[in-house]
Amino acid sequence: MAYATLMVQLEVGQSNAGLLQIAGDLAERFHAGIIGIALCQPMPVSFGGGVVAGGHYDLFRDETVTDIQAAEAEFHAALGPRIRDLEWRSLVTPTSLADYLADEARSADLVITKVQHEGALRVSSHHTVMGDLVMQLGRPILIVPPAASRLALQRAIVAWKDSRETRRAVLDALPVLKEAAHVTLVEIAVEEEQGAARARLGQVAGWLKRHGIVADWIAVPSNGDDTTQLNSIVHRMSGDIVVAGAYGHTRLREWVFGGVTRDLLLCADWCSFIAH
Repeated sequence: MAYATLMVQLEVGQSNAGLLQIAGDLAERFHAGIIGIALCQPMPVSFGGGVVAGGHYDLFRDETVTDIQAAEAEFHAALGPRIRDLEWRSLVTPTSLADYLADEARSADLVITKVQHEGALRVSSHHTVMGDLVMQLGRPILIVPPAASRLALQRAIVAWKDSRETRRAVLDALPVLKEAAHVTLVEIAVEEEQGAARARLGQVAGWLKRHGIVADWIAVPSNGDDTTQLNSIVHRMSGDIVVAGAYGHTRLREWVFGGVTRDLLLCADWCSFIAH
């Protein structure tokens, strides 16, 4: 199993230098091609009870076109000298950006994006709702912190939970785990489950070993705040990347996540490899 095609989502109107550096590094590791993609929505004709004047709308449209062209230029400038197999896609669409990107991911083995800026109207129109994207993608996603410029892969940490989502995530992450210098499995479980957790982790480590991956593991008693505990463990171990399943449910298209998943989707300290 290997990644033949990576898809990297550039943030329109922002620098993507670190994201492209990481995408290029991974493509070189896996001898993969890269599809670059930039998406945004048109400015709404009304918001907050007011109406956007035609001149402002035209200015926004022109700036959006310019920003997409700049993203394409940045993509080719950063990766053209390094990667032979490059493709560019972009779109301004009134539909959900997560819906469109999920459809485009049919072409890729792994989607790479970054924790995106939020807030202003113009930025919001360029923003993909990460929760919607993860749950619809049907592909693993690597989420890169805004300030990151490299993925060292010295320490990969698998946040193990005995669930379909985690099993899917670890399977999808096998190429990354094979590249990591050290792999650690971590399960946070209540005291009564510690014996069962250790047995599970031993079995997972044995499965990984048959794939050529040597992993150590720890079972940690839960203190009731799994998010804080996981963060503490990753910081203590100097983790470069956390592999985890995404857990959530939807109600009228609003994804509701548990604390660990929500924290990983917005993490600014390390890369998160997520699958659902």
